[in-house]
Amino acid sequence: MPSTANNADVFAGLNACQVLDQLNAGQGFDPGRNISRRNECTASKPGLGSNGLALDPVQGLAEFRQSDPNATDTTVNGRKALEVFDVVGGCTVAFEVGEHARVLAQMAMAEPERDAESCPLARDLAARVEPLLPK
Repeated sequence: MPSTANNADVFAGLNACQVLDQLNAGQGFDPGRNISRRNECTASKPGLGSNGLALDPVQGLAEFRQSDPNATDTTVNGRKALEVFDVVGGCTVAFEVGEHARVLAQMAMAEPERDAESCPLARDLAARVEPLLPK
């Protein structure tokens, strides 16, 4: 029966854009847009940049580590997490929702001189989305 458990979408019923819009409410972000077939969403805020969420029911932190071996170990509200700062401007915090499920919280700054703000903002987004997810 383990294959059934692995195939179950832990994010069933959660829409990345609805969650992102809820978290961005009152902060001046445009409504989130899903730009792929996956459950991910991006919203921009004029003068700041864009943030995004991806709810991935298939890949866990091990796959994130494989694609980005330089990611730094961290935690989000007690969950295992990885953080990576991208030199082209932006930061991604990936945290575990299960062995084969993760959330990516991302922030990309509009102006390169503000890139240092991207990881604190991505961590904040991750910390605010975490309580809305299955344990």
